[in-house]
Amino acid sequence: MTQFARRGRLSPDVAAGRRRVLEAVRRHVPRERPEVPLVLVACSGGPDSLALAAVAAHFARRGALRVGGVVVDHRLQEGSAEVAARTARTLEELGLDPVVVTAVTVRRETGGPEMAARTARYAGIAEVVARTGADAVLLGHTLDDQAESVLLGLARGSGTRSLAGMPPARELDGVTYLRPFLDLSREQTLQICAAEQLEPWHDPTNRDTSLMRSRVRHRLLPVLEDELGPGLARALARSAAILGPDADYLDGAAGELLERARAAAPELPGSLALDLATLRGAHPALRRRALSAAVVAAGGETPAHERLGALDAFAEEHGAAGPVQMAGKVSVWRRRPPAGARGPGHLELVRPRSAAGPGPARPHPIDASHEERREG
Repeated sequence: MTQFARRGRLSPDVAAGRRRVLEAVRRHVPRERPEVPLVLVACSGGPDSLALAAVAAHFARRGALRVGGVVVDHRLQEGSAEVAARTARTLEELGLDPVVVTAVTVRRETGGPEMAARTARYAGIAEVVARTGADAVLLGHTLDDQAESVLLGLARGSGTRSLAGMPPARELDGVTYLRPFLDLSREQTLQICAAEQLEPWHDPTNRDTSLMRSRVRHRLLPVLEDELGPGLARALARSAAILGPDADYLDGAAGELLERARAAAPELPGSLALDLATLRGAHPALRRRALSAAVVAAGGETPAHERLGALDAFAEEHGAAGPVQMAGKVSVWRRRPPAGARGPGHLELVRPRSAAGPGPARPHPIDASHEERREG
């Protein structure tokens, strides 16, 4: 029997899922407007996102939320349109409205296959959000996905932000994404589907070990669990939950440092200038984050660890020098102070006008993208 109009005890996994969805929506979806908020469940038809849709549908039946669905057809597999249509019908049977199927084009030149699919997927979701006016999108990533993200971050030698895994809430291109299930396991989502009598679709690419995330899931994590003991995935997800607020705090403080360094530097049309005295007076953890964000604000790419270390050392040296080349065609010069001024001078970040467009932007909130599997 499904959990709707059931007799007897509510499935504990369904109850846990409902609590997580309610907490996420209450915390992150604005309630200023008189109408009931609309959230969309991004659903592939897999067990995680289908369980999320079933849980969210409970609040639609109660009138607490309007719940719709968005199904992205990546068009990478034969029969993908049929899978998308079948998933949409299931969502409609659960009571979700509106349910939108959107077909996207995955451009392989935008990175590896996982990143290319992710880029296309989020673009498709954003277009549906713009059409429907949804307040937020719910994603079905679980504790197990979070553990995989942490291991991938370790393998890349990444910093705090990457080791913090996927954030429970994130705004991207004006869309609010929520991940209510980050502390529920994949086994729990399977139990929710069973309790709701749902037959999820199992994406064959999730077992394709030519993809890094699938290798982590099917090869690395089982070995680590055998060698280190059970509960490793939960421990890794717990580490991400601890590191997430730390990364947020450091990024916020680094953003403030970057603003102070820009305010204290001379205005240079077409360039981004940073006061060296302000940078040197800061803790290295904040200074390096601020420098990384400055490269992005100047029109470049987030620097790799080695390049960022070189830029940090360059900022500590004295006299006029440069350029230090950063990814994204950004050149960094160390300039002396203007005539009559005191202090160590400033850094000037320059990108060719043909590449940089109208000039440096104000710093974007420091963030990092994460490789995410198609589930959700």
